[in-house]
Amino acid sequence: MQANKQDVSMTNPGANDPLHGITLKHIVTELEAYYGWEGLAKQIDINCFKKDPSINSSLKFLRRTPWARDKVEALYLKTELKKRRNKG
Repeated sequence: MQANKQDVSMTNPGANDPLHGITLKHIVTELEAYYGWEGLAKQIDINCFKKDPSINSSLKFLRRTPWARDKVEALYLKTELKKRRNKG
């Protein structure tokens, strides 16, 4: 007997979410390490990456600003895909 999609998603809620288990702090830290603050500000034009940037101030802003968090998460996924393609 096969499990239907609903059964699978109920037993493994992160199955379709590529960011499941990845914290926002990890995402921001990885992006800052890859692009630097200046490069990150060029990728996503938000002040928390431009004016006196830090991990903590960025996290505070991104947790309160869903549209900005969506952009950061999308950039993280794009960057991880690019890094994986370059490896192999």
